[in-house]
Amino acid sequence: MLGTNWRVQLLSVAVVVEWVTGLGLIIVPRVVVWLLFGADIDSTAVALARVAGIALFSLSLGCWMGRREAGAKTPSLVAMLTYNILVAPYLLYLGIGSELVGILLWPAVVVHAAFTLLFAYSLVSRNERQTNKT
Repeated sequence: MLGTNWRVQLLSVAVVVEWVTGLGLIIVPRVVVWLLFGADIDSTAVALARVAGIALFSLSLGCWMGRREAGAKTPSLVAMLTYNILVAPYLLYLGIGSELVGILLWPAVVVHAAFTLLFAYSLVSRNERQTNKT
């Protein structure tokens, strides 16, 4: 059976991915948007992309601070699961239902879908072990 350490590693990897994305959206939003969606953006969208980058950066920071407790406390795991469970289908929808497809869109869909499954498994397996102990 997997121990707590794999949850810490999973959370750490997800945090780094989102931290880099958030930082990219803050510093070079046009580049990140072009890589993900293959589209140019205007100044209003740049501002909104930077706000999204700040949100991702903040999510990452909060989860980084709580990653060592990922086996005992789950707020960071729940936060990352929530983000990934919402963003994976949305990115998939964009890839299938629009022309907003950049070279990193499909890899992003796969990464977020994998994170969704892994975070869901980490929470379910933790709850099953706690139930079996009682």
